Amino acid sequence: MAERAFDNYLVRSGATLEGSRYTAYLAVSPRGHGFPMYFAICENRSFRASDLAEAAAAKSLADMLGLEPDGTPIFPEGYTGFDDEP
Repeated sequence: MAERAFDNYLVRSGATLEGSRYTAYLAVSPRGHGFPMYFAICENRSFRASDLAEAAAAKSLADMLGLEPDGTPIFPEGYTGFDDEP
């Protein structure tokens, strides 16, 4: 798990088991009161191992440009989270 601090939010990366596969996610938690929001990352793929999903989520966290005022992650235009060739 990796994390980044912003003025109003703390963002953590992670992975969760869904059925037999892992999904990468970002959890955006308000620094004051409120509940975390979860964003699935790399949704077009699932992972057989938790460490691969966690690495993908951590990479997405590092690649994130910032957050919208409501806490929604901002990524570069056309960002997929993968190093695949177009």
